[in-house]
Amino acid sequence: MATVASLPAEPLSAAHRRRRAAELRDRLERVRERTLALVAPVDWTTLRRQHLPILSPMVWDLGHTANFEELWLVQRAAGEAPMVEGYGEMFDAMLNPRKDRERLALPDQRLLFKYLGRVRERALRTLERWAEEGAGGDRLLRGGFAFELIAEHEEQHQETILQALQTMTKPPYVPALRRLLPPGRPAAAEMVRVEAGPFLLGTDEAGFAYDNERRAHEVHLPAFWIDSTPVTQGAFAAFLDDGGYRRPELWHEAGWAWREERGAVAPGNWVADGRDGWRVRNLDRLRPLPEGEPVAHVSYWEAAAFARWAGKRLPTEPEWEKAATWDPGSGTKRRYPWGDEPPTPERANLDQLAFGPAPVGAYPEGASPCGAQQMMGDVWEWTASDFGPYPGFEAFPYREYSEVFFGPDYKV
Repeated sequence: MATVASLPAEPLSAAHRRRRAAELRDRLERVRERTLALVAPVDWTTLRRQHLPILSPMVWDLGHTANFEELWLVQRAAGEAPMVEGYGEMFDAMLNPRKDRERLALPDQRLLFKYLGRVRERALRTLERWAEEGAGGDRLLRGGFAFELIAEHEEQHQETILQALQTMTKPPYVPALRRLLPPGRPAAAEMVRVEAGPFLLGTDEAGFAYDNERRAHEVHLPAFWIDSTPVTQGAFAAFLDDGGYRRPELWHEAGWAWREERGAVAPGNWVADGRDGWRVRNLDRLRPLPEGEPVAHVSYWEAAAFARWAGKRLPTEPEWEKAATWDPGSGTKRRYPWGDEPPTPERANLDQLAFGPAPVGAYPEGASPCGAQQMMGDVWEWTASDFGPYPGFEAFPYREYSEVFFGPDYKV
């Protein structure tokens, strides 16, 4: 782990810090409620099982989430000793590849949930102390960075837990409640144009951001066109019907090798139906192909082959970010596609409580300045760019978050 650097002063006043601490406490509690609600319907044996080699047992995810919180908010920030001997090694992602985690001597149900609660009690004491005393010279606590890091990290593991829940079929995972989504709407145009010129990639904002998002730097791009909505299930079905998975000329060489090795013939959540073609499974629901929804569960290689078939290409990371955030009228970068105001249910599908993506065109109020829709929420989107550092990159608070993954083996 990298050592934590120091800065001379806390940027927040005492009154602002106390208000911020109350917001952070509420955020941490809401995130934890979400985690516990996700796993509540699942029996312990299922939580303990490894459902795919690329996913951890959900018990490991829960223990790792608590141990990560202990490491940064109890041990590093408060200077306390480890709470349970051996947990630091057991829940270290670098020491334990995913394929080995099911064989670890993971704690039983009583011990795990007791540990989650004890860590949170001590972490909140650290938050109270920061609210009263500030960060001093500790960069980890400046502006409440460490507390936001813990909430963001737990939300990431909610996503990996959701991936594991999606793989369950006997029986499938049944959400306790599903939020209804707005209907889709036809897009005004298939593609929108983003004009040539400079824009700022990355961020220098004082608030929370991961190290791989810093620093902001000017990038010059020629004009380009980008789809106005995410690729739909219906469009991807046309690629498949046109022999997309049988035509090596559409694939990168490594992508074709991946397809043959996996025997891939469709997106990961498509299920063949001899009578009706394909159905799509989202957790416990198996539906006729929802042609107007964004396609999901496709690899980088599948996305690149589809783009080539469509006579297009995947955007680069700078192109995607410019299309999502750059306002040419003001010459400034927006915090969100629609502006600087926080997300609302009318602008994006972000909270995962619908357990699936909204139809394309469902959020016209969330469009970016160029007219691209659903650039936030619903699905992750592949770009053609390798994952690498921005100019001026500094690993913080530890190298293993980003730096060890830089290079051609990972795409943005």
